[in-house]
This record gives sequence, structure tokens and C-alpha cells, in this order.
Amino acid sequence: MIHASLNAYLLVSVLLFILGFFGVLLRKNTLVIFMCLELMLLASTLALVAFSKYNGTLDGNVFVFFILTIAAAEVAVGLAIIVALFRQRHTVQVEELNFLKN
Repeated sequence: MIHASLNAYLLVSVLLFILGFFGVLLRKNTLVIFMCLELMLLASTLALVAFSKYNGTLDGNVFVFFILTIAAAEVAVGLAIIVALFRQRHTVQVEELNFLKN
């Protein structure tokens, strides 16, 4: 069995975070932006688990448990907001959801 090093885990975590970050900046669809935000959150949890394994403690795993619990609530609220916006505006494109501007 091949064991990956801490650097390998952190490299994957950084790549996932960068992918999510640029997805948030460049995409126009609110659902895709929401998924990219979740990707960034999961990248940070991967880094926490990697550090926890490297240090031989369970602290990172406990943080991940709380992060995933909060992420589940975030998904429920975020999708409810997106569905409400879609019902009102009949679109999920960011450019067309500008009703809060003056």
C-alpha cells in the first residue's frame, strides 16, 4: 500500500481550493458558484484532515465533523434561496439577478 505524504494532500487541497476560487470568480450561474463554494470548503477540510493525520491527533477530524455539519445546513439554506430566486426571476444567471441595485 502506498502512503501519500503531507505535501501530496496539501497539493490536492490547494488545487481544489484554487479551482473553486476561480469557479466563483468566473462563472455566471448561481448553482455552479454555489458548488464551487462547497468545493473550496471541502478543500479546507481535506487540509485539516491531512494535518491531523500528520500530527497524529484527532483535532482536525473534530473540526471536519463540525464543518460538514455546518455545510449541510448551508446547502439547505443556499438551495432554498436559489429556488426562491428562480421562482421569482425565472433565471439563475447572476447578471440578471440585479434587483438589489439602485
